[in-house]
Amino acid sequence: MRFVRAVIDGRVVAADARLALAAGYGHFTAMQVRDRRVRGLDLHLDRLDAANAELFGEPVDRARVLDSIRAALGDDLRDAGIRVHVLAADRPHLIATAAAPIDASPRPQRVRSYVYQRFLPHIKSVGGIQQTYLMRRAALEGADHALLTSADGLISEGAVTNLGCLSGGRLIWPQAPMLAGITMGLLRRAGFPQERRPLKVADLEGHDLVFLSSARGLSPVGQVDEFTLNPDEKAFARLLAALDDTPWDPLD
Repeated sequence: MRFVRAVIDGRVVAADARLALAAGYGHFTAMQVRDRRVRGLDLHLDRLDAANAELFGEPVDRARVLDSIRAALGDDLRDAGIRVHVLAADRPHLIATAAAPIDASPRPQRVRSYVYQRFLPHIKSVGGIQQTYLMRRAALEGADHALLTSADGLISEGAVTNLGCLSGGRLIWPQAPMLAGITMGLLRRAGFPQERRPLKVADLEGHDLVFLSSARGLSPVGQVDEFTLNPDEKAFARLLAALDDTPWDPLD
């Protein structure tokens, strides 16, 4: 990922600031900004607060976070992919980066499952060499995404996504340790009945729709390992419409 702009502790630095993200201890949130607005801003700030309290013993300064996002956008960017990191080097540093905006693919995705469980799965942590490896391995094996499972096959989450199912108008999420994604939270607010249920790959065929959710949005799933799925286009359209109805929060 090449940054358009990066801000470290309130100071704008060189656009290609990837070395600034080399610290292996910390956390982040990722958001898509459109017209200088973001969906679920409170959810992003709550995520940063909770993770910072657990990793560093105190909440984030929300005003500094918002100032850093605005500085990363500058006066010229209205649409962008924004990440806000808190990373420890000599001390915790607040870093915001802006990159080109990107949306989730509407094409049915191919997914490969791998046995792996993240440490502190409820935190969006940095230093994920394992997840990067699995994403690269999935791509080499002809898939679009990697799916994480326990040793006995229970699905938890994608390497960089949540996985959900829609059945008869009810949203079903894996009953397993995982990160509660922002888009997952937005769908919870949309009024769908919800439940969490133990899910294995073989269970996915029985749902109207299996989908991936991330900061980029929603994508239907068309294949998981050897199982071919048939995403219900109308069900996916209902899910997209519910997300589209979610209000955008201004950053200015």
